[in-house]
Amino acid sequence: MNKPEIFSSQIINTEFGENVKIVQPVNIYGAIIGDSCFIGPFVEIQKNVKIGNETKIQSHSFICELVTIGNNCFIAHGVMFINDLFAKGGAAGGDKKLWKETSIGNNVSIGSNATILPVIICDNVVIAAGSVVTKNIIEPGIYIGNPARKHRNI
Repeated sequence: MNKPEIFSSQIINTEFGENVKIVQPVNIYGAIIGDSCFIGPFVEIQKNVKIGNETKIQSHSFICELVTIGNNCFIAHGVMFINDLFAKGGAAGGDKKLWKETSIGNNVSIGSNATILPVIICDNVVIAAGSVVTKNIIEPGIYIGNPARKHRNI
C-alpha cells in the first residue's frame, strides 16, 4: 500500500506589518502583508503578493501570485484571484511569462465568491457577491454580474 506525501499548511518567507491577525490554517509564502490586516482561515496567499494596511481577507479566499491589494480593502469569503488566462488554450503551468498581474486600489470591497481575473480596479469600488471581473474598472462605483458591470455610483 502506497503512502501519500503529506504537506502541512504554513507561513514562510513573508513580511508582516504591525498588528496582523491570522486565523490558522493558512498558506502564506513570499508575500508582503501591511499593518493591521486580518487573514481568516483556509486562505492561501502566494508569493509576490502585496497587501496594504488595514485590509481584511475572509476565509477560503485564494490570492495568487502577482496580485496587489491596496489599503482598507475587504475581501469576503471564497474570493478567487486568477493570474492565468489560458492564453495558449490550456494552463500556463510553469510558464510564468503567460501570467498576468492584478492591481486592486484602496477602499475596495469584494463580495463572497467573486472571481477576479487579471485586471486593474481603481479606488472606492464595491464588487457584488458572485460577480466575475473580466475588465479593468476605472470608475468608482458598485459593480455586479458576470461579467461585472457598473450598477451605480457609491
